[in-house]
Amino acid sequence: SLVGSEMCIRDRGTIVMKILVINAGSSSLKYQLIDTDNEAVLAKGNCERIGQNGAFIGFKTPDGKKINRKTQMLNHTQAFEAVKNALIDPEYGAISDLSEVSAVGHRVAQGGAYFDKSVLVNNSVINKIRELAPLAPLHNPAHLQGIEACTRVFGPKVPQVAVFDTAFHQTMPEKAFMYAIPYKYYEKFGVRKYGFHGTSHRYVSEKMADLMGRKKEELKLITCHIGNGSSITAVKGGKVIDTTMGLTPLGGFMMGTRSGSLDPSVITFIAEKEHLTPEEMSKILNKESGLLGISGVSSDDRDVCAAEADGNMRAHLAHEMLYYQIAKYIGSYYVALGGCDGIVFTAGIGENQPMLREKVCDYLECLGVKLDKEFNKQATCGVTGTLSTPDSAIRVELIATDEEMVIARDLSLIHISEPTRLRCI
Repeated sequence: SLVGSEMCIRDRGTIVMKILVINAGSSSLKYQLIDTDNEAVLAKGNCERIGQNGAFIGFKTPDGKKINRKTQMLNHTQAFEAVKNALIDPEYGAISDLSEVSAVGHRVAQGGAYFDKSVLVNNSVINKIRELAPLAPLHNPAHLQGIEACTRVFGPKVPQVAVFDTAFHQTMPEKAFMYAIPYKYYEKFGVRKYGFHGTSHRYVSEKMADLMGRKKEELKLITCHIGNGSSITAVKGGKVIDTTMGLTPLGGFMMGTRSGSLDPSVITFIAEKEHLTPEEMSKILNKESGLLGISGVSSDDRDVCAAEADGNMRAHLAHEMLYYQIAKYIGSYYVALGGCDGIVFTAGIGENQPMLREKVCDYLECLGVKLDKEFNKQATCGVTGTLSTPDSAIRVELIATDEEMVIARDLSLIHISEPTRLRCI
């Protein structure tokens, strides 16, 4: 039973709940309240600048009105208080009482090899998330803060579930996830490829199967999550066989501020020449590289596009590098899969940058990809659909990702037979 929460049971034992989905960052907290009966988003919003001056919560009312409220948020507990107040606000709230929230789902970046599915949070799970923090130092500690703050505001009896970015990628074979370094580092420290954006890749790959009218078990798909952070995944028969991100989100191709994979000697060479510490070198690779590092303009692709349109050659080079690297990974995964039935573009840039999709697909013409360039130009700002022509050898689709819905669906499927045992963190 879900003690202290409202819940009803549909026919065939399916649980119907109102799920609060949380994505906690170091200074932000995004949330959505989802009714799993009809998968309607009842409320959504962001807490920004937590622990800083000028903190505020922005949210949409049930009728679509946007509200911004400045409020003191020195920590995540106060951010959860702001979320609670927004949810039950007499004028704008989506619910009348917190007891209507049946469970809380947390996005957690790094689950390592421990978690291949979503799990009910207890002290053992929390300890594992904390143990894995060195593999995701910017993410896992923030997620733990979110879980702790949620416990303080909602109480220990409201079930919480952790949904891991890495879980979907745990089907990768050893030949794909191992690095060619001494094996002892895998045994001692778990150094291997884990992959990220798993909830997004999972959502769009399953959605693609639905759109194609085929079972996911019979499809070979390449899903491209292209945003400020980006990754590409090869999905065969509904299971991941390879993905671009590695031990951390730094691996793969260039991103907004991340370098992507490179010759390891580049790191030691620059560090020696500039007398840099590992922390300083990590900052360069994670925060000062990618589109920002090459263009010198911005990490935001919209700014880079504007600079390129104005004739900035470094902005042009940054884009040419990005298109080329994406196409190379798609080509390599075509080989790894032994062919390909469909390619999906998703996430902020993937959904809203027609030029990127066109340039990447130009490289893929050798694989029989034919792009409907007119529709591709129109496919932005929420427009989704089939980007390829009917005679294309590979179907190319634009799908808006919905990671929050994946989390909500997972929570509705997890059998919670007793109150959560989470007592303190």
